[in-house]
Amino acid sequence: MFIADRFFYRPTRDVYSSPEASGLAFESVMFDAADGTRLHGWFLPAATEAACGTVIHLHGNAGNITGHFEHVAWLPPAGWNVLCFDYRGYGRSAGRPTRAGLVADGHAAIDYAKERDDVEPDRIVVLGQSLGGAVGTVVVAERDDVAGLVVAGAFSHYRRAAAWHIRRDPILFALAWWLPRLLMSSGLEPIDAIARVAPTPLLVMHGREDEIVDPAMAEELFAAAGEPKELWLMDGVGHYVSPEEAGEVAGPRLLDFFHRCVEDSRDALTPTVER
Repeated sequence: MFIADRFFYRPTRDVYSSPEASGLAFESVMFDAADGTRLHGWFLPAATEAACGTVIHLHGNAGNITGHFEHVAWLPPAGWNVLCFDYRGYGRSAGRPTRAGLVADGHAAIDYAKERDDVEPDRIVVLGQSLGGAVGTVVVAERDDVAGLVVAGAFSHYRRAAAWHIRRDPILFALAWWLPRLLMSSGLEPIDAIARVAPTPLLVMHGREDEIVDPAMAEELFAAAGEPKELWLMDGVGHYVSPEEAGEVAGPRLLDFFHRCVEDSRDALTPTVER
């Protein structure tokens, strides 16, 4: 099962880019998970006189932050601090990735941000993309000190995500039901945790053209979540929901959600479904 689980993790040590190459100020940071695993990240300060808040970015399953930070590089100019970090085994972080280990790493990133003098601890939101959305759901469900959660392109179950890919291969179709159950572990499933995210505000985003994670899983997560929650299914968008993919719509929508979370205007966070 450990070997099969590792198909969800495709870490590299390669360097693809850096905030400096994008003209962003940044600080290279190190912090420890609860089990002592040393983790590496980048803190990108807001490019404004005062930060609106801080976004903890949980990236997807492949590469490392040198390729993923670009998905949130637009946030510092918009007035938000960003903490990007690598899970254990990714980039410059120590250890080997495991399902429980990544959840511990998510907790460590939030704890580290809350200890910084330049971060307001009650104005922290979590943005998880793909695998990061699955991890972030479990992490936020276990805390009561996060102002908001966005999951973009996330799956509801590890085994079902694997089965969906197997079913799309006509040769392996017959194996889709039992192979993931036989070879993959269970536990720490997003679908089992998402109800406990409430009353933290939740935004579920997903592209209708996603070929990596079944868009139906976004609706499944949304249905299982408590209030306040919002669902945004976007036409013409693939796996990673980002301003680059969704044009002029995604950025303002995300910023509006973040602002409502940190301003504690939860009365304004009414159930919303956009299909």
